[in-house]
Amino acid sequence: MHEQIGEHLVWNLPVIGTVHSDTVMTTWMVMLLVLALFAWVGASYRSPRVTKRQTVLESLINYVADMVTSVLGSAGEGYVPFFIALFIFIFALNQFGMLPFKALGLPFGGSPTADLNTTVPYALLIFFIIQFAGFRKQGAKFPLHFFKPFAALAPINLLEELARPATLAARLFFNIFVGELLFIIIASIVTAKVMIGPVNLSLAVTVVPFFVQFFNFFVGTIQAFLFTLLAIVYLSLAVAEDH
Repeated sequence: MHEQIGEHLVWNLPVIGTVHSDTVMTTWMVMLLVLALFAWVGASYRSPRVTKRQTVLESLINYVADMVTSVLGSAGEGYVPFFIALFIFIFALNQFGMLPFKALGLPFGGSPTADLNTTVPYALLIFFIIQFAGFRKQGAKFPLHFFKPFAALAPINLLEELARPATLAARLFFNIFVGELLFIIIASIVTAKVMIGPVNLSLAVTVVPFFVQFFNFFVGTIQAFLFTLLAIVYLSLAVAEDH
């Protein structure tokens, strides 16, 4: 097994420039898989019989919807579809790295969220949605929140506002990237036939990759939840009556 950590296949496109082709291809694959999943679940509604897939998906949708409305109130109902899509898509992006496409030599694979080129645009999307929602709710008064509770705190408040998308992007990226890095390191030890004296280290850690993948699944789920939850909280701060 050989994989360059942090290395990406690239496309050199006119006007746009250099892009990570493996990240783009993988993201589109995940989008198609998520759409296929919804089509599969949606097809079950043709029957009056309630299926397990309906129950699971509806439970997830209701959970995210309750989370949005509990934080934003009735004003958050219009944002429910967006946050449901955000959570499911980021969850799928995080978990896609568990499939060994890159290890098989294919030009795609890994978790797209282990690439800053994915996490930064999503964080910026949240940032601009929050600014738009704030201006829509409060109009020209929205920027005045930078001067509360004291005008002298405006630079700090502005820095805090700009730091939010940076922390959103960095938190998601580092957690997913480190998880993939840990798996690559353990898998490399397994395939390298490492001996420490009479101890076959490679044989001893054979089962570790399975635990690492379980850990990565757990981390990917938690990070999708945290990204969505923080986006909701930040939005609530922007649309609050007294911001």
